[in-house]
Amino acid sequence: MLLEKDQKLLFIGDSVTDCDRAKPTGEGLFQALGNGYVSIVDAFLQSTYPELGIRVVNKGTSGNTVRDLHARWQEDVLDQNPDWLSIMIGINDVWRQFDSPFIKHQHVYIEEYEETLRKIVQESKPTVNQIVLMTPFYIEPNEEDLMREKMDQYGKVVEKIANEEDCLLINTQAAFNKVLKNLYPAAIAWDRVHPNATGHTVLAKAFLNRIGFNWAK
Repeated sequence: MLLEKDQKLLFIGDSVTDCDRAKPTGEGLFQALGNGYVSIVDAFLQSTYPELGIRVVNKGTSGNTVRDLHARWQEDVLDQNPDWLSIMIGINDVWRQFDSPFIKHQHVYIEEYEETLRKIVQESKPTVNQIVLMTPFYIEPNEEDLMREKMDQYGKVVEKIANEEDCLLINTQAAFNKVLKNLYPAAIAWDRVHPNATGHTVLAKAFLNRIGFNWAK
């Protein structure tokens, strides 16, 4: 597995990462990591690799766009000095263009999205051992659905930055697409965005597979 002994793994993103984590810092007892994929990843790491002592921190904040991440980057990421950093952002950047079409100052269009995501990645590279970029997703199998189509475009931006900035890439849309072959979207997320336990397990598995988790250990 790619994670090494005593490393600190920080997750940051929007509500899908947040999942009622403790504020201001999602770390410690009493479900401080929230009830989503971050807590599932932590549980598997603790139960399977207890000898590594991996420290997991959740800095997700509901409603965030990449613009919001950039505004809190120094305090919530750089000052935390993580060894590993996982970023999943973009759902709200796209969603606000559909559920609030006339409130344009909330919209983060793809040019700003790419510029800002690249900026925070580059700001982090000097001090972080490894950065993981997770694409945004929309739990909808119809690729011609307008929001799914735009989310895929933002996902391609994440893939581009991951390739150019030497980050690990996790295609979360591809992970959900496999499950959607047999499950209706509402069985995973009532609004096609906020996953239930099944959906969060899909995300956790995708992350753990990418870092070389040994499921037979």
